[in-house]
Amino acid sequence: MMPRRLLQLFIGLLLYGASMALMLRAALGLDPWDVFHQGLATQADLSIGKVVNLVGLAVLLLWIPLKQRPGIGTVANVILIGTAMDLTLSVLPAIEGLALPVAALLFSVVANGIAGALYIGAGLGPGPRDGLMTGLARRTGWSLRLVRTGIELTVLGFGWLLGGTVGVGTLLYAFTIGPLVQIFLPMVTIPDPKSNT
Repeated sequence: MMPRRLLQLFIGLLLYGASMALMLRAALGLDPWDVFHQGLATQADLSIGKVVNLVGLAVLLLWIPLKQRPGIGTVANVILIGTAMDLTLSVLPAIEGLALPVAALLFSVVANGIAGALYIGAGLGPGPRDGLMTGLARRTGWSLRLVRTGIELTVLGFGWLLGGTVGVGTLLYAFTIGPLVQIFLPMVTIPDPKSNT
């Protein structure tokens, strides 16, 4: 079962990074965290993939006071998503015209939903940003929805101030990514053999 979990995890993380790159190329707005990543990348003169990985590592350090425990998937998330994003951007040309950017945006959001379901369904640990959300919710007693909204509005605001791209894609992602992951997750969740009685 572990080889299948690892394979699904890696496919999910690589697809996640590639879908983020496609969304960036569509240039119609990014998800809140990537608005932040893009803004930081612009200011720091680094590739966005490197910033994704560095922010993931920084967020992972915030787990220490929250007493969160990383899994294999958590560490792989920090290393692979930004790397996959940079590699995809290195071969993916600019997307021009009217229809192609819209098609690329729609495809990227759906692919991101599938990718999120794949790596969550592998059950090998949450990503750093998800772990921050669940850790804060546990420590504060606030709802996951409230904590997630607060975090994403904060990073979106800072990212926009730093020059990140906010647009229709940002809204599309915000309203559809949760339902998309919910649709795909039951299809790819690998049952935990320990839970079988």
